[in-house]
Amino acid sequence: MSEAVLGLLAMLLLSLLRIPIALSMAIVGVVGYAYMRDWNWTVAFASLQTRLYETGRNYTLSVVPLFILMGNFVTRAGMSHELFRAANAFVGHLRGGLAMATILACAGFGAICGSSIATAATMAKVAYPSMKRFGYSDTLATGAIASGGTLGIMIPPSTILVIYGVFTETNIGSLFAAGVLPGILGALLLCVAVRVVTWRDPKAGPPGERSDWKERWVATRGVWVVALLFVFVMGGLYGGFFTATEGAGMGAFGAMIFALWRRVLTWTALYQALVESARTTSMLFMILIGALMFAEFINITTMPNDLVGLVKRFEIHPVAVVAAICIIYVLLGTAMEELSMVLLTIPVFLPVILQLGFDPIWFGILIVCVVEIGLISPPVGMNLFVLKTLIPGVSQGTVFRGVLPFMFADVIRMAILIAFPMISLYLPSLMR
Repeated sequence: MSEAVLGLLAMLLLSLLRIPIALSMAIVGVVGYAYMRDWNWTVAFASLQTRLYETGRNYTLSVVPLFILMGNFVTRAGMSHELFRAANAFVGHLRGGLAMATILACAGFGAICGSSIATAATMAKVAYPSMKRFGYSDTLATGAIASGGTLGIMIPPSTILVIYGVFTETNIGSLFAAGVLPGILGALLLCVAVRVVTWRDPKAGPPGERSDWKERWVATRGVWVVALLFVFVMGGLYGGFFTATEGAGMGAFGAMIFALWRRVLTWTALYQALVESARTTSMLFMILIGALMFAEFINITTMPNDLVGLVKRFEIHPVAVVAAICIIYVLLGTAMEELSMVLLTIPVFLPVILQLGFDPIWFGILIVCVVEIGLISPPVGMNLFVLKTLIPGVSQGTVFRGVLPFMFADVIRMAILIAFPMISLYLPSLMR
């Protein structure tokens, strides 16, 4: 177990030295693997070569660039503005309505994007000017955008769920189905947090004008295509009509047709979408390969078995183990990107979770929920940095204060998911 602990510390040290997390995990993985094989570098590099080859030829992983491309096509079609306008038509007249519209728009955008940081960055440009124009406080505005952005990694299609499914050999379609109800629950609880904030300080989110049903219908006409695309992809996966890879291909093709229909997909825009998708995919694959090599090293140490033995020896309650893991994820989320921390810790925690009898699908959803909390946890949650960069006129302290009520809402959701695993497992159970 000592070798694994030293490996984790070495990896964190390399990260602090500003070495990319993918390289940090790969370096420690290769060196640690060679050490565990009596400094046999031939075996270590052969293992690295195998991981490179297997990752590159993994057919299931083709869903990653396809879903990323789908998000890029729909984003260039201006869908973020349409989603915000539609949500505002229904809830904008309520106190804090624009903040709730932002959260609902984030949920909708997350259904076509799959990235927390991208969702937060997009909505910061779309929603913040409107909230400022109507006199919303900076704390409520930034808190709603930062927390709403986290929904992008829970509501399917989610890149992080795809990588988790490949890494743990869990069915991706089941993971997508499992993320639907927790994602909806998260959006509702974040809206409740907005209501609590505006109840305590009515001036923080003044109500807007009420839209009549004709105006609401006009506002929703711009989002029906994306809603149809989401239902088509997820319905096909849920109904077993096609695999996750086939669904991703159909989703990307449908998004391209939608962008062509709106006449925004010029040759330049197409080139930019393809290049951006390729860059994002390359980054994700680099992190995945580094994590796989690090996992090889962890798996040949005694750390997973030692942790299981520790839990059995002291008869620690399974819920206490899960709570401890959740706390670790929240702490890691203050300093690391979401995919990196998940891939770094899965080799350590998953054997313990399986030994305790928990479902890996439920654990995957719980991880995403906790990672969402970490992404908005002061002082260095990633979404907080995104907002500070895009909204330079707002102080970091204001952003910190703004996310606190929403962090509490996410903690409540995490407790609900732990207490009632069926929320995550109900839809996947219907697929079996």
